[in-house]
Amino acid sequence: MNQPVLGRGIALSVAASALFALMSGYSTWLTPLDGLDIFAWRIVWTLPGALALVALTKRWPTLCALLAKLARSPLSLAGFGGAAALLGVQLWIFLWAPLHGRALEVSLGYFLLPLVMVLIGRFHYREPLDGFQWAGVAFATLGVMHELVMTHAFSWPTLVVALGYPPYFMLRRKLHADPLVSFAIEMMLLAPFAFAMLAVRDSLAVVEARPVLWLLLPGLGVLSTVALGSYLRASRYLPIALFGVLGYVEPVLLVGVAVLLLGEPFSMQQIGTYVPIWISVALTAVHSARLVRRERARRRELPVAEQHASAEHESGAVLEQVD
Repeated sequence: MNQPVLGRGIALSVAASALFALMSGYSTWLTPLDGLDIFAWRIVWTLPGALALVALTKRWPTLCALLAKLARSPLSLAGFGGAAALLGVQLWIFLWAPLHGRALEVSLGYFLLPLVMVLIGRFHYREPLDGFQWAGVAFATLGVMHELVMTHAFSWPTLVVALGYPPYFMLRRKLHADPLVSFAIEMMLLAPFAFAMLAVRDSLAVVEARPVLWLLLPGLGVLSTVALGSYLRASRYLPIALFGVLGYVEPVLLVGVAVLLLGEPFSMQQIGTYVPIWISVALTAVHSARLVRRERARRRELPVAEQHASAEHESGAVLEQVD
């Protein structure tokens, strides 16, 4: 993989993690709306942002072509419908958890998710892991085992995140579609359900009773659009194992938000779970830095003609969003 693409993917993944963590705290400003209301409003306000991103990146013809393809292919439409449903569950639980004191449980799911993704990358996609990645997996496994010994089970929000996202990413890879365009279509498929939910729950009356929500809800859409767009694009730029390991950045930030901003309790027993995983995060950072330096050094050693050819190939690959 070329160094500029790799570096762009790492930067996008880290930026998405920071925005997702911010969104977790942001949802608490939207009371008295509950988790389902916020989920529905998030879809409503994210859809215009997703379509704007498609237009700004000149992908409107790609979107129209894909919509035409879905109209002709029930199987492809079912694939996108399945992806939208899997994503919808994750969007809902992410906003529901902070409002019900379950943000730490969801953050643990995000800690487990990269481990699941790394294992899928290694054993399903046959992607090699280097020493730093194996060490990161080992430390993450220590944290997971400590949690199992301490609690004897994982809560259902933890399992929904850890086991729900991998099928989504694997399905998206099989669909072979532009990530931003796919994201827009998923929002389009979720929008009818969101509008119906708002109508049934009379959520508009709640918003009218607290006018400041008319300013906060569009902000939620902006955060959601930028964060999800960055995350999904990173998933296409990076090997799935590296993409999975970089996912440790988000739960570290989520723990900070849950404890420092939301006031959720953090016991000394939990240190045995989180410290090994934080060590895994540090090893991931070292691995990422070494990988970028290695690719940069390799490019410097290439003849000038080969560098130009490589750059042209990379440009075409990025434009076409080919796996």
